[in-house]
Amino acid sequence: MKEVYWGYWLIVLGVFITVVMMLISNVTTSDTQDYYLIKEVTEASMFDAIDLATYRESGELKMNQEKFVESFLRRFSENVTLTKTYTIEFYDIIEVPPKVSVQVKSESSSFVIAGDSESFDVVNKVDAILELPRKSK
Repeated sequence: MKEVYWGYWLIVLGVFITVVMMLISNVTTSDTQDYYLIKEVTEASMFDAIDLATYRESGELKMNQEKFVESFLRRFSENVTLTKTYTIEFYDIIEVPPKVSVQVKSESSSFVIAGDSESFDVVNKVDAILELPRKSK
């Protein structure tokens, strides 16, 4: 009879370890996906916000701040999952030369393990500077 109880405990332990590994894997995988999403959206939004008239006249890169924020929020909201709550903060937006600093906090839903409520909040910060290669003379 004792051997049967050991078998049950091994099965319960295996299920518990599997659940914990799945929860940790979900947090780390979504963190990596969020980082690359923020990076790609920031780059695309910076290209969208370039003032082409100024570039054609003087050859100087100038970014429109409002257009960048609008494009970033639109692109980010189109590609993000609905299972988390995101807080987006723009720390530094410089128009000439184009530079932005964006921080995105993702708040995942909390879960209960052995009576304790746990939640993982991940913060991703991206700093980006847009440069074009100079033409050789």
